[in-house]
Amino acid sequence: MSKLNLKKASFATLCVHGSGGVDEATGALGIPIYQSSTFAFKSAKDGADIFSGEKEGYVYTRIGNPTQAAFEKEMAFLEGAEAALAFGSGMAAISSVILSFCRAGDNFVSSNTLYGGTHNLFMETLPRYNIEAKEVDTTNLENILNSIDDKTRLIYIETPANPTLTITDLAECSKIAKKYNIPLVVDNTFPTPYYQLPLKLGANVVVHSATKYIGGHGDTVAGVVVGKKDYINELRGSFLRDLGGIISPFNAWLLVRGLKTLAVRMDRHEQNAFQVAKFLQFHPKVETVWYPGLSTHPQHDIAKKQMSGFGGMVSFEIKGGCKCGEKLMNSVKLFTLAVSLGDVDSLIEHPASMTHSTYSPEELREVGITESLVRLSVGIEDPADLIEDLSQALKQINI
Repeated sequence: MSKLNLKKASFATLCVHGSGGVDEATGALGIPIYQSSTFAFKSAKDGADIFSGEKEGYVYTRIGNPTQAAFEKEMAFLEGAEAALAFGSGMAAISSVILSFCRAGDNFVSSNTLYGGTHNLFMETLPRYNIEAKEVDTTNLENILNSIDDKTRLIYIETPANPTLTITDLAECSKIAKKYNIPLVVDNTFPTPYYQLPLKLGANVVVHSATKYIGGHGDTVAGVVVGKKDYINELRGSFLRDLGGIISPFNAWLLVRGLKTLAVRMDRHEQNAFQVAKFLQFHPKVETVWYPGLSTHPQHDIAKKQMSGFGGMVSFEIKGGCKCGEKLMNSVKLFTLAVSLGDVDSLIEHPASMTHSTYSPEELREVGITESLVRLSVGIEDPADLIEDLSQALKQINI
């Protein structure tokens, strides 16, 4: 790999070969799992130097671990960042980022359509510590501008949004953030760095629920933050160390493995999702389909501008309301009725009563999450089988 020009290699090649390194201690091509809580020092001075930051090294897995470091190195490489920091969950990553920028009395501006756990953190937990989230429709940039005041410490964007798949213009958000000298933080979970590179569009910090497409197999829970090296060092030295939202070496290893197949999986996810979306778009029992790759999507042009692909998530509103959606979800045979997303298996769920049940009925209406909205995480199975499954399930519905 050392002879390969990384600047000319395709993203798919970079996923497999990464930044070009092997395990420094052993030369192992496959990164080992360093299943150790504690690391020995060569001498008392060696330990003191590592603790003071004068020398790189490992002390205790709550602060860092070689397997974790290998994953962080590759995530930073793929996102085009200086550094990355892994956490035990996406929520640990998101909460640590918000707390790193905000103090009591501060506020931040956020998308109003978010993963339900993020929304609950912003609207229920952070206010206990006098931190205010101003959730607004960020597809209208005026809403962001009108919400910023002298206590605003960051802008937080989730795009495509979960579960409505609305798109926010990241380049324009970056201009606003720079105007007010505040950071732009972007949740890049849905597109992954394969389809969207927020840092190149002007973002300062990127977060992922690595549980999803980064891992890709529904067998680990993790989060990751990427950004400038100084910021990541601060995040590690305070919020990861003190709050303890750490990732296990084994889960970090699963994510390193997941990155190897990220490109090929994302290609198949998108190909399948596009076919499923087109099938649903013309089905008589489907009211509306939300997929950024469809020309009918309200922000399709923005999606084309900032994304190189449209991902594997599809949402749609079924005619007949909640009862018909419930019948559909109980009738599928290949899709699994389950939350989460980004697995190789196709999943189906009802956001209003499941992933987004943290929203009040009024909040659900405001952000367009209706009782008839169904969310699909389209996997990598044969698309004909997926469409056949949805077709037979839709036939069970009487409207």
